[in-house]
Amino acid sequence: MTGGRVAYSEVCTDDELLSWSRGYCRDVRRERGVDVRFDLVEWEVSHRAKRRAAAVKRPQLPEARVGERYDWDALDGAEGRPLPCTLSLTREAFEAFDRAEWESTLRHELVHVEQYQRDGTTDHGPAFRERAAALDTAVHCQAFADAKYVLTCATCGGLVARRYRECPLVRERERYRSDCCGATLRLE
Repeated sequence: MTGGRVAYSEVCTDDELLSWSRGYCRDVRRERGVDVRFDLVEWEVSHRAKRRAAAVKRPQLPEARVGERYDWDALDGAEGRPLPCTLSLTREAFEAFDRAEWESTLRHELVHVEQYQRDGTTDHGPAFRERAAALDTAVHCQAFADAKYVLTCATCGGLVARRYRECPLVRERERYRSDCCGATLRLE
């Protein structure tokens, strides 16, 4: 046990995963100045997720915009504070990642929680990218499961998207263009 929580290498149960992850996130808040109220964050472990390592589940709020402080006082039931959100951690991702990648995933999700609690919403836009860089984390979390469909740029071969089931992007890929070269998409 370290600071009242099980050592990372000893995490076996979902409760231990939650405890270790909560403790790490509290350390990040203290050491890196992340403005998050953990009393308004619920935690869970997902055994079903295949595409996301973790996620912040939150209500969709009217008029919420990233970069504009949300008026929590105007929302019924908020009592001047953000409504709770849920940080859902994917067990399979934890098992697939090394400690550095899991810590990066948690810092990524903390950016989402911080944006949500301040602005009432969150995205992966410029403000997110800037904050992610300050916390030394990626804008998109590493994949931990093999995608059924991998779409690449037909010109440079760069990754465009991973999809785990058939969707319009997969079915109608000839209608889309890559952001890198503006080329058609190739299914790998």
